[in-house]
Parts: sequence; structure tokens; C-alpha cells
Amino acid sequence: MNLIWLDDFLALAATGNFSRAAEDRHSSQPAFSRRIRALEEWIGADLFDRSSQPAQLTEVGEWFTGVAQELIARVSRVPGDARRVAQASSLTLRIASTHALSFTFLPRWLRGLESTTNLGPVELMSDVLQRCEALMQQSKVQFVLSHSHPDARGTLDRMPFSSALVGEDVLVAVSAPGKDGKPRHQLSRHAKSPVAVLKYTGESGLGRIMQAVVGRRLELVPIEVVFTAHLASVLRTMVLDARGVAWLPRTLVDEDLTNGRVVAAADKDWDIPDIPLEIRLYRDAPLLGKAAEEFWGKVAAGAGR
Repeated sequence: MNLIWLDDFLALAATGNFSRAAEDRHSSQPAFSRRIRALEEWIGADLFDRSSQPAQLTEVGEWFTGVAQELIARVSRVPGDARRVAQASSLTLRIASTHALSFTFLPRWLRGLESTTNLGPVELMSDVLQRCEALMQQSKVQFVLSHSHPDARGTLDRMPFSSALVGEDVLVAVSAPGKDGKPRHQLSRHAKSPVAVLKYTGESGLGRIMQAVVGRRLELVPIEVVFTAHLASVLRTMVLDARGVAWLPRTLVDEDLTNGRVVAAADKDWDIPDIPLEIRLYRDAPLLGKAAEEFWGKVAAGAGR
């Protein structure tokens, strides 16, 4: 059997139209039809009822749909599984971390772990959460470090992945202060004009959390989104430049708050409090490798679940 036949089959199963499926597969219709017929001959049964238009899956075709999807998914995992087997004896820990935690929490956290155990070399990839999730799914990293919230669970919060709670953080609405020390941009349900808001994109893990926890309530107050970015560090720079309000991790702006470079932006009638965050280390289940398993054991022993 040719693996190309599986993609051909699923394309035709989706539409029932040979011409459209052939076009989707960048193939001529005669060549596409021959491949479908070759698959049916290999299986030994018809997969499609061609007497109707569009073509309908036969009972065998319905069954084979799940088989084809499973085979394609399994084949797509082979390079990653092979990479993990080859690197099982490697001493290097490969960690993907969101940008905000790469600059703040992660260095201190690793120093704390190194005080009690020898970690060996660490290879860090810093990116937005969406890309970190992809790196884990492609088996290019062993661990992902990111913020998390119970109302905004993502891909890595499902099996076969697992996680350990390694820290806590808070999203705080902040603004640059005016000369009187009060926020230049203040969140209030009674604001007479829209408040300038600096927002995360959907690719950002903090953006997902903001949308899940605050999104609908923000629609009830006068705001104007004036700037959008992936990174909390970029939004921090815009806050310092007095461009608007942003919800930033306290780990990122703690010193700014202490020194008065930024101030809390919500007034007393604002009904959206600071947002508590978990900091979690995620891992894949299979073929982690000896060094990575020892590292996980150390982390899990000192972590909340």
C-alpha cells in the first residue's frame, strides 16, 4: 500500500466528488481515480458507492476512515519517536518556554534546582505558547514551561501530556503614572471616554487566559484597543511609554511597581481583580530519556500537582 492513497481516500471521503478531491490533491482525475481503485483492490472491498453523486462511503469505507486517520497520525509521529529514541541517552535537557517566563522565572527556577542537583546542559527555545506547544507535539523538546489558568486549558493539558505546578504568578492591570502618581489610563466602569488598552494576540498563552477570564467583561466597559502584540515584554515597553493599560505578569513588572514606573490601573469599582496564574512544567509521556526522567523526578518531588 502507498501512503499517498490514505490522503487520497480522506480527501474523497470529505467531499464525495472525484474532480474536487483530485484538485485538492493536485492530481489529474484519471490518476486520482486509479489510486482510489488501487486502494480498494489492496483492501479487497469497495470503499465508495459510485452509483450516487456525490459518492457515498460504503460500510467498509466508514470503518476505514478511522483506520486511515489513525495510520496517518501514527506515521506523522514516527520521526519524533525516532528522534526521542536516538536522544534517550542524551544528557541535554530541551525546554521550550514562553518569552515572559524565559526572561524572569526560568533563570531563578533553574538556579534553585541546580543548588540541589546537577542538571547538565540545557537547551532553551523561547517562543509564544502556540509555537512551544507545536515543538512538544513534534517531539523537538522534552518540556514546556508556561503560564496556565483553570479557565484556559490548552493542548498540553490533555493526554498524553502531564504537568507539575512549579510556581505562581499574577496578571496585573498596570499603567504608566501621571505627575500626580495616579494611572494615566485608569480602568473604570464609569469612564467618560474609552480607555486605551494594550492587548495580546491569540497566539500568546497570556492572550488566551485574558480572553477566557476577562474577555466578556471587558466588552461591558468603554475601552479602545490601541496596540496588539505577542509578547508581554513588548506590552510592558508600551505601558512604560504611557500608551495604555496592559495586563502583565507580576514576575515581569514587580520591580517597575516597586519603583513606581508603573501603577495599578483599576479603580475601586472595577470588578475584574488581578488574575492568579499557575506556572506549569509540561512533559510528554513516552520515551523521555534517562536524564530528562531524572530531571522530572526532581521537579515533581518539589512541585504541587
